[in-house]
Amino acid sequence: FEQIRENFKATFQMLFDGGSADIRLENADDLLDSDLVITATPRGKRAQNLKLLSAGEKALIAIALLFGIYQVKPSPLCILDEVDAPLDDHNVRKYAKILDHFSTHTQFIVITHNKLTMEAARFLYGVTMEEQGVSKLVSVKFV
Repeated sequence: FEQIRENFKATFQMLFDGGSADIRLENADDLLDSDLVITATPRGKRAQNLKLLSAGEKALIAIALLFGIYQVKPSPLCILDEVDAPLDDHNVRKYAKILDHFSTHTQFIVITHNKLTMEAARFLYGVTMEEQGVSKLVSVKFV
C-alpha cells in the first residue's frame, strides 16, 4: 500500500504539473474492509472535496491512481477503454504523455474516439463502414 501511495503521489504530480495528492485507509486496523480516502489538490487550487472537481480532473486523479497501482506490479499488456472521454485537449496530451512514459515496458491497447489520443498512437486500428452494412478493418502504422 505504501508503494502505491508513493506512486500515486508522483503520477499525480506528473499529470497535474504539481499539486499534491494522497491516499490513506480510513480504518488501518481493518485492511480488507477499510474505505480508501483520496485527497487531491491540483496545482493552483485550494483543497476541496473531490465531488467539486471537474470530470476531467476526477478522471486524471483516477488515472494517477490506476498507474500508481500498475507500477507495483506492471503488466506487459494493458487495455484502456475510453479513459480519455471526459478529458479536454490539454489533459488528453497529459494522458498521452503518461502512456508514452509507461509504454517502454507495457503495450497499451487504447480504445478511444479522441483524435489527439489517436495522434499519439504508434499503430491505429479501426473499423469503418464505407457502404451500408459492410464493416471494413483499417490499420495504420505511424513512422
